[in-house]
Amino acid sequence: MTANAQSESPNVPKDWRTLAEQTDYRQSWNYADTIRFAQKLDKASDKIIYKSFGASGENKDLPLLIAADDKTFSPEEARRKGKAVILIQAGIHSGEIDGKDAGFALLRDIAITKTRADLLKNAVLLFIPIYNVDGHELASPYNRINQNGPDEMGWRGTSANLNLNRDYMKADAPETRAFLRLWNDWKPDFFFDLHVTDGADFQYNVTYEYAHFDEVSPFVKNWMNEYFDGRIVREVEKEGNLLTHYLEFGGREVTSGIYTFIAAPRFATGYAALRNRPGLLIETHSLKPYRSRVRGTYDVLWKTIAEINDSKASLFEANRKADEETIARGRIFDPSARFPLRLELTEKSEPFELKAVEYSIQDSEISGGKKIVYGTKPLEITVKKFDNARVSSAIAPPLYYIVPPQWRAAIDVLQAHGIEFQRTSKPLTIEVESYRLTEAKWATAPFENRLPVNYKAVPVTEPRTFPAQSVIVPLSQTAANAAIHLLEPGSGDSLAAWGFFNAVFEQKEYFSDYIMEKIAAEMLAKDADLKREFEEKLKDEKFAKSPRARLNFFYERSPYSDKKIGVYPIGRITKEIKW
Repeated sequence: MTANAQSESPNVPKDWRTLAEQTDYRQSWNYADTIRFAQKLDKASDKIIYKSFGASGENKDLPLLIAADDKTFSPEEARRKGKAVILIQAGIHSGEIDGKDAGFALLRDIAITKTRADLLKNAVLLFIPIYNVDGHELASPYNRINQNGPDEMGWRGTSANLNLNRDYMKADAPETRAFLRLWNDWKPDFFFDLHVTDGADFQYNVTYEYAHFDEVSPFVKNWMNEYFDGRIVREVEKEGNLLTHYLEFGGREVTSGIYTFIAAPRFATGYAALRNRPGLLIETHSLKPYRSRVRGTYDVLWKTIAEINDSKASLFEANRKADEETIARGRIFDPSARFPLRLELTEKSEPFELKAVEYSIQDSEISGGKKIVYGTKPLEITVKKFDNARVSSAIAPPLYYIVPPQWRAAIDVLQAHGIEFQRTSKPLTIEVESYRLTEAKWATAPFENRLPVNYKAVPVTEPRTFPAQSVIVPLSQTAANAAIHLLEPGSGDSLAAWGFFNAVFEQKEYFSDYIMEKIAAEMLAKDADLKREFEEKLKDEKFAKSPRARLNFFYERSPYSDKKIGVYPIGRITKEIKW
């Protein structure tokens, strides 16, 4: 099967063709022309409105088109009329811009040529043609070495060099804060995240993935298994495409195995899973012609939207059950519950019939190593596919979290995610579960403008007094999964791991050696157990040769040391409370 023969949109007036269509898919609109076409659609059709849903770092408008019948242009109207809300995000990596041209062609075919007008029967479409608008304008022919067109493409990061597809949890970028407001206002029923791959060559023009392990509600996962994998894929292939799940190869040689991608919450589709919604990652194949990639994206969009129109009730039911399950879990503390914080692939594999292309492994005179050289002839081979995951870290969720008011940056992130909370009116003394974070090690280089930290989280249970205006976060809410990942330090996307609480590791008071000498002598004289511990420690040659380390041994065990170092400031409350 050749995935380069998709049909085109029929009967498109000349002045309604996208720039990609006008130039035989060599070019794609810049930001200004993108906005002009969006406004043109708005002016020409009562089914589409254009608006900005926020501003970028450079204060450019973030474009949003809403497509709906009967002027259903608000979330309230969409809910009142029982419409499925479908959010389509293109250009988060704005060099991977297939989704912009595919989405515009689809909206044009809905509103102008009306060949896809029926897609609005039971749905409202929210289309973000460019999410990373600043990076989009850093266009160059040389931005993506692995990609076959268009002639120029945008940059992966924003102009502040942030990768928005790593920012969904920490929400540092203004674009992310705007996206979260959009999500919380509309509460979409289905989410598309449109990309282009890197990596190996193969026959497929479209690859895709969605959450399908314990990181997502089984109701949502089962809906995607039945409707997307079970129905939509074959319908998209009828249009001349060739699809498979996203392909990540284990090494240079394609027979080394395929490894499933597990999207953590920092990624778009990982975040959708936290919010109990199907999130579909589309990765068109970068080595395929731009025409094939754009039309493949177009076909995935319209076929999926058509199925959602027909199967709206089942999608609503899956989402509703996932939300109800989340809320119910937050009403009763179950110490045996295991909420997954981290997942990892196991060594279990299944055979997979890969539609590859011919290749050879040759010696490289340039690198001195081996190189892979692809041909064009189709090749079908059986490889191992690793698509089995286990939960590597989990916790029993509490009933509430409590956050002291001085940690304002953390509270701001909770608010950005639409997480419900209340504030205490007076100080609250209460027994909480929490952690002492030990063995802290920071990354040796910044990542997404932060210096992440690893640590060991040691559980503690103790009474603490929280000041007035502390934030209490109940977990009987639909956004509870996001709250857990933000506030449990064991999550790889927790605020603690991203460095929001780095100050708790800092020592602020120190000792003078001559003072500590006297105190250490007194401590040794009074405590035989301490003396034995010190003598055992002296067997460590490095310790024994360090006067400062030897004195610090006693300082840490004295009443003068700071007992707050490494104490995680957020409490877990496992009993019902009044405040």
